Amino acid sequence: MRHIKILGSGCANCRKLEAVAREAAAAAGVEANFVKVTEMKDIMAYDLLATPGLVIDEQLVSSGRIPTQAEIRQWLAA
Repeated sequence: MRHIKILGSGCANCRKLEAVAREAAAAAGVEANFVKVTEMKDIMAYDLLATPGLVIDEQLVSSGRIPTQAEIRQWLAA
């Protein structure tokens, strides 16, 4: 099971990123545990410059934008 974290304050872009990530995981047939990280001190632990951020298995893969489903599927497959 993959562990996916959405880093951000809960803004519209953060919610959109979570929706796209959930769709990508479902399309790839990957079981994933999703966690929203909203505390600024916890977000800064990932050396994030802009939100929203996407972390897969404790590795920051995207920040400051909403990646496409194809990008997320590729990261999940790696």
